[in-house]
Amino acid sequence: MPKTKPLVIVTRKLPDIVETRMRELFNTELNDDNRALTQDELAAAVARADVLVPTVTDRIDAGVLSHAGDNLKLIANFGNGVDNIDVDTAINRGITVTNTPAVLTEDTADMTMALILAVPRRLTEGAQFLADDGSWEGWSPTWMLGHRIWGKRLGIIGMGRIGQAVARRAKAFGLSIHYHNRRRVRPEIEDALEATYWESLDQMLARMDIISVNCPHTPATYHLLSARRLKLMQPNSYLVNTSRGEVIDENALTRMLEAGEIAGAGLDVFEHEPAVNPKLIKLAKTSRVVLLPHMGSATVEGRVDMGEKVIINIKTFVDGHTPPDRILPSML
Repeated sequence: MPKTKPLVIVTRKLPDIVETRMRELFNTELNDDNRALTQDELAAAVARADVLVPTVTDRIDAGVLSHAGDNLKLIANFGNGVDNIDVDTAINRGITVTNTPAVLTEDTADMTMALILAVPRRLTEGAQFLADDGSWEGWSPTWMLGHRIWGKRLGIIGMGRIGQAVARRAKAFGLSIHYHNRRRVRPEIEDALEATYWESLDQMLARMDIISVNCPHTPATYHLLSARRLKLMQPNSYLVNTSRGEVIDENALTRMLEAGEIAGAGLDVFEHEPAVNPKLIKLAKTSRVVLLPHMGSATVEGRVDMGEKVIINIKTFVDGHTPPDRILPSML
């Protein structure tokens, strides 16, 4: 890295307090209009930067990285995942990659729990009814009936930090906790959460009332919930996803929702963001689906914490040390 302040190029607008601190520490180029950069613009950025700070919407693939200049030594991702970055290519080119883990756990778990409540209890449908024209005629014994979640079985796919945080919340709401994970969690965690481990994802899917997707998107989890696996879910079950849209075969899910083969879904992420399947939007208007525009981590506190992690990773690297949140291929 150069002895002068490194050129840090930030691809999207970050919280003001984060940008101010970055300008104090580094030679920082900001994206004041917050427009998503094109692939050509990202290629131009990596050609000039010492450090690139992308977000989850920036696809830093092999094509972009082929334009990287000799000075580019660090990609400090503003995000928990790194599925937007070709990590193998970056490392092969001598570029270190970091992320911002562990700061969005509680925020994402809150949003997951909100969707677990919203879909069976028809919360958005009820809110929209009043917002549309306010022609409510009063309480009725049989109107706007949803389904109780207390006593239901929740199957969590991915029992990492976020999955465990979801389990803690769900347990407090009286849900029975079940999970599938690459590796079984420690016995003391299972005991604290009263969680049942399922080695077979197929078997778990067939027996749950609610499925929550909380695993990262990696090559191994792409379409983990395939058309075949989605068919295993019960007709009265619900699916919630606050992870990544690519984990679910979205077209298959949409077909099942249209056919009434599952009861509903709460989605904060989509397979082809920012595009949202028009059929899902239509289903949202019929109350079968609650759709959110990738809001799981959208808190002021969370985004500032992410920015602070990015700054620490850059400063540590510039000072000649291994950044605390370095990503290795073995972690993916």
